[in-house]
Amino acid sequence: MYKVAITGIGAISVLGVDLETIADALKQGHSGIEVDEERIKLGFESPLTGVIKDFAPKKWLARKQRKTMPDFAVQAYAAAKQALELSGLTEEDLHNDESGLIFGCDSSCIAALDQVELLKERGETSLIGSGAVFRSMTSCVTMNLNTLFKTRGASWTISSACSSGGHAVGQAFNLIATGQQERIICGGAQELNWQSMCSFDGLGAFSNHTANPSQASRPFDKNRDGLVPSGGAAAIVLERYDLAKERGAEILGVVSGYGFSSDGEHISVPGRDGLARAGSKALKLAGLTPADIDYICAHATSTPAGDGAEAANIHTLFGDNSPRISSTKSMTGHELWMSGASQVVYTTLMNRYGFTAPNINFTEGDDETSGLNILTETDSRPPQKALLNSAGFGGTNSCLVLEF
Repeated sequence: MYKVAITGIGAISVLGVDLETIADALKQGHSGIEVDEERIKLGFESPLTGVIKDFAPKKWLARKQRKTMPDFAVQAYAAAKQALELSGLTEEDLHNDESGLIFGCDSSCIAALDQVELLKERGETSLIGSGAVFRSMTSCVTMNLNTLFKTRGASWTISSACSSGGHAVGQAFNLIATGQQERIICGGAQELNWQSMCSFDGLGAFSNHTANPSQASRPFDKNRDGLVPSGGAAAIVLERYDLAKERGAEILGVVSGYGFSSDGEHISVPGRDGLARAGSKALKLAGLTPADIDYICAHATSTPAGDGAEAANIHTLFGDNSPRISSTKSMTGHELWMSGASQVVYTTLMNRYGFTAPNINFTEGDDETSGLNILTETDSRPPQKALLNSAGFGGTNSCLVLEF
């Protein structure tokens, strides 16, 4: 098994579109959540959403290049470019069989709707446009980035609901650790539009804390009433550790463990032992025990059932010795397919800038979340050995162990 290094990170997030801004938002406990007036007019039960500001697609790619890319694919490209720059790799370093791409993504809703509207408007399928078919495919991120970066190794998309990004990083780790690839750009992307969220809103799973949007996402809190949808893109450059050291790269951290499981129970209600089983596998692969973990970057999305189930899983794995815990979704909202990857970016930023982010909006736990060591304020101690949880519809679970 080869050791796997993190040498680059990047993100286009509701917390910012560059790493320094995102790190500052995490440290200060700033929220990227707002009320979308259009959703009110459309009849949404909850008009809350994460909002990306100051992202200019044309800064990153020409119009012709963007023809086959929805917004979140362009954001994924921008995040990958940030990560590459930080890693010190050039694009030419990717033009070989040992360099790959793996992203987590589970929908491209807006592109599919757009092509239907174009057909209605223009009256002929031949007038829809040649780029539409590529924009509407779930694999649009990796197929476009493969063309742009000219990688010749792995190139595929993992679709596993809200654990997609976590599994993408985990599979990239596995391919490098087993010697099948030398470097992989991995991550996750989530479209940020009302069209992709309207049926989800209809399930009643979203928060209605509209009076103060920044306080709407309340992971683990007794008064949590639902998640806030969000999105963007996150990218991580993973490399064989020995090769990264050989070329003089700065090592930002190490992915030392990856575990996965499925609940085998309900399609939308999370199980109470699946994450614990995945976490146990990740720790075993990393050669660590629960006592070694000093921080959990929780999946906790601010839903009553989901946070309660994760709390039960944490209690199962850690007993009465809870590490420090925070959910960055308290600030970002739930970034869905992106979230497992963005947790890697956010946790790495915490270590790089010397702090651990708070779980904002937590005032009181309930019977299920009591006993957890929830960080309510920024901690000056950065994560050293972190467990990152992500889970999704269908009972799919991913856990990653990062060491710094």
